[in-house]
Amino acid sequence: MKVLVCGKGGSGKSTITALLAKSMAKRGYNVLVVDSDESNFGLHRQLGIGMPEDFMNYLGGKKTLGEKLMQAYQSGDNTIILENKWKISDIPEAYTVKKGNIQMMAIGKIHDFGEGCACPMGALAKNLLNNMETTSEDIILVDTEAGIEHFGRGVEEGCDLILMILDPSYESIRLSEKIKELSEKAGKTLYFILNRADKTGIQFMLETVDKTQVLASVPSDADIFRAGLVGEELSVEVPEIESVADSLVSGNYL
Repeated sequence: MKVLVCGKGGSGKSTITALLAKSMAKRGYNVLVVDSDESNFGLHRQLGIGMPEDFMNYLGGKKTLGEKLMQAYQSGDNTIILENKWKISDIPEAYTVKKGNIQMMAIGKIHDFGEGCACPMGALAKNLLNNMETTSEDIILVDTEAGIEHFGRGVEEGCDLILMILDPSYESIRLSEKIKELSEKAGKTLYFILNRADKTGIQFMLETVDKTQVLASVPSDADIFRAGLVGEELSVEVPEIESVADSLVSGNYL
């Protein structure tokens, strides 16, 4: 199962991804967290692990990756980028960090001023996810950059399910409409998780999105807020996230 997590900046994508990863790992799943957000440097801290080396370095770095992408485009042969199908166990150890049965990999980060756009990272993420094969004991969680650029890059193509994280804001509600439209065009199942909303916020959001697509409403939590503020591992068990994990395990949302 490959699940992509998206939403506007600051909505809690990485937090929900980390909490869900821990919940699925607790159930015995082999969890791979794919950090495809080139500007986020905090997800690994929420998981309580170190930062992995950029996976694009496996292909020679950003410049070489860009050249391979151009060759693949001109020849129509995507095996120039990644050959054959991959399993979680095939990912080189040098590009993952592991804790228990959770592994994390980072597609690539923006490190230098003027280094150029993140398009090669998006193309690599799409190619990797299209080539990843999972068993009934595996789950891949993909944490994306803010907004909808990943839809333009086609990263969703290789995923089974999309989770959008909504916070109580006008921007998030409007973005949910566009993401619903794009998910339908991509032929992917979309569900929402309402995050950090009080009763009033939840009621407002339920009036503006399809209730049948809402998996959970996650309340604000002081411990989660503090951990996120100082970069500590998330060690809180959230009942609403546990409910989402139970549903993923049962296959109700696929």
